[in-house]
Amino acid sequence: MANRYEADDLSRRIDSGESTRSGLLSGRRLKATIALATAAAIAVPVMAACGSSGGGSKTINVYAPADGAEPLAAAGKVCSDSSNGDYTISIKELPKNADDQRTQLARRLSTKDKGIDVVSLDVVWTAEFADAGWIAPVPDALSKTAQASSLPGPLASAEWKTKSDSAKRLYAVPAWTNTQLLWYRKDVLKKYLGANATPPKTWDQLLKDNETIRKAWTGPGKAPSYIMVQAKQYEGLTVWFNTLLASAGGSVIDPNDPTKVTLGDTPEHKAATEKALAIIAAIGKAPGAAPDLNLADEGAAKDAGENGTSTFQLNYPFVFPSMRSNAATGDVKFLTDVKAKYGKLFADPNNPPKDAELGPVNELVRQKFDFAPYPSVVAGDPAKVTVGGINFGVAAYSTKKDKAFKAVECLTNKASQKVYAISGGTPPTDASIYDDPEFKQTYPMGDLIKAQLEADSSAVRPTSPVYQAISTALSTALNPPGKAVGAKGVDDLTAVVQKALDSGKSGS
Repeated sequence: MANRYEADDLSRRIDSGESTRSGLLSGRRLKATIALATAAAIAVPVMAACGSSGGGSKTINVYAPADGAEPLAAAGKVCSDSSNGDYTISIKELPKNADDQRTQLARRLSTKDKGIDVVSLDVVWTAEFADAGWIAPVPDALSKTAQASSLPGPLASAEWKTKSDSAKRLYAVPAWTNTQLLWYRKDVLKKYLGANATPPKTWDQLLKDNETIRKAWTGPGKAPSYIMVQAKQYEGLTVWFNTLLASAGGSVIDPNDPTKVTLGDTPEHKAATEKALAIIAAIGKAPGAAPDLNLADEGAAKDAGENGTSTFQLNYPFVFPSMRSNAATGDVKFLTDVKAKYGKLFADPNNPPKDAELGPVNELVRQKFDFAPYPSVVAGDPAKVTVGGINFGVAAYSTKKDKAFKAVECLTNKASQKVYAISGGTPPTDASIYDDPEFKQTYPMGDLIKAQLEADSSAVRPTSPVYQAISTALSTALNPPGKAVGAKGVDDLTAVVQKALDSGKSGS
């Protein structure tokens, strides 16, 4: 899921074409193929989860987030039909709020509810659910299939080692994922940094370029001086810090010892944490910074890009279809040519453009608004961007585990992931889909997304059964941006993370 606290205004964001699952933020109503999902949702009813409902001996109850239910129902219908009567997938809709999803699943699984067969897991829940004995380890055959097809970043989010395991293993199978990119005003860079200007490759360069533009601005109104990030006290801030920290060569806790805090345990780790904190402080205190940056989330960053108050933003790919569709309706002042040429194509919200029609629109938008790799912390080294996403696990108390794992295998195969990607707006974990022509039409940034999900350019959040406590502690300590700096900041962060770990030990 991304992000536990990304659900603050979920209903509004879904209605506007956004999804907050783990950063899985994409234009959900932009594809004509959503009709397939809707039809399938009728064929495979999406039912609200309430109480135990085991269904028949062949019914596999899949508990899924509300904002991903329709595409999942479409894939579920295909999987059920192709099983030749072996199983029938029934989608049970979890609440929209991520915390509520986790609470409902935890309560029911802790009572050994046999009515749950498959659960959709936020990428940060794997350790907690596996340690609690709520999900079963993935069988070897399916593990090999997932390992062969999945990109390294998403795959790592589904792994854990319980006390009874000799090594890390899969406790879930990746279904969809996401990563943040650098989004920027190409026209502004060309005007103020030169015709051959390229987007900044490092955070230091980003700050320098933004200040050059701010000082030289001669356009109408105020300079687009905001550098938009997720700095609000919520999961998005933890994600930003985790990316900076991993990119600097550090980590919150030891990947091989989840009881050990590594923010300042060695000189190298302490230097990495100090560098991450310094970047956060520099963004927060930059000349012309957004006055309410400490309240900024993904939606605020998107809005700043569209209303022209920022040249740069770090955000998920949903900002591109949002920019495209809002430009087509005339709501983006610096992209009036999009409305002039393609306004009619987007005029009917119930009949969105087909994928094959988007290419020319995408190219026109990209003349002024484009994307680039996430900025590096260390020049020459790629950033390690924190992955989001959803993984599917099989409930430990299901009486139909064999059939449930068959259903999971189908729900995470290439055909199903393509449905989620194109109809649901969630990037796939299957590497082969990124070469699919239809996918490329929908995701002009697809190659970059894939590159940032590789092992050397991706990071997972602190893998721990008490991740929720760790994330809350970090986002509280880091807000407002610049609150934690230097050696004292490292010591303070170490203390709050250690307290979060200790709270898990005591069960408090």
